Amino acid sequence: MIIKKFVDGSLLEYGRGRFDNWCVFLSRPNQNRYAPKDIEYFTRLKNIGSTHGYSNVYDNFVEIYELTSSNINKKVLQAISARAQKFGNDALEIDILFSILYAAMVAEENKENTKLGKRIKRLGVHQLLIENMSPVNAANHSKGKSWRQIDAECKTRGF
Repeated sequence: MIIKKFVDGSLLEYGRGRFDNWCVFLSRPNQNRYAPKDIEYFTRLKNIGSTHGYSNVYDNFVEIYELTSSNINKKVLQAISARAQKFGNDALEIDILFSILYAAMVAEENKENTKLGKRIKRLGVHQLLIENMSPVNAANHSKGKSWRQIDAECKTRGF
């Protein structure tokens, strides 16, 4: 299912992953379709944050987070593109990164028997941009932890 087409011809879509049909795939011009990994887009977010301010990037992410439900909403995708324009030369990259995060949060909301939903992505982005955790550590921090441990970490941060 196609989620979004970008001005450079890139394409974001859902497809069959290892566990379900909610795997997010990105196709870039002259590149093969692939599933972006947390480490990859966290690294890019960290770099954008160093240029545009970590709190600024985080606050924009939170606004998208608040609009996220279990369904893709075209108005949210349009809002992401509009919000990305504030980032000047990095507008396309922000549009793609925030759209990937949005699609991933929708996917998390649709995981069978989820207890955390989209909060798992917010925790990672918070650790990355606000707590200054490295992209590798933020991407791997929750692996192997119970949902209760992660839930408690989210609650101590207010989400």
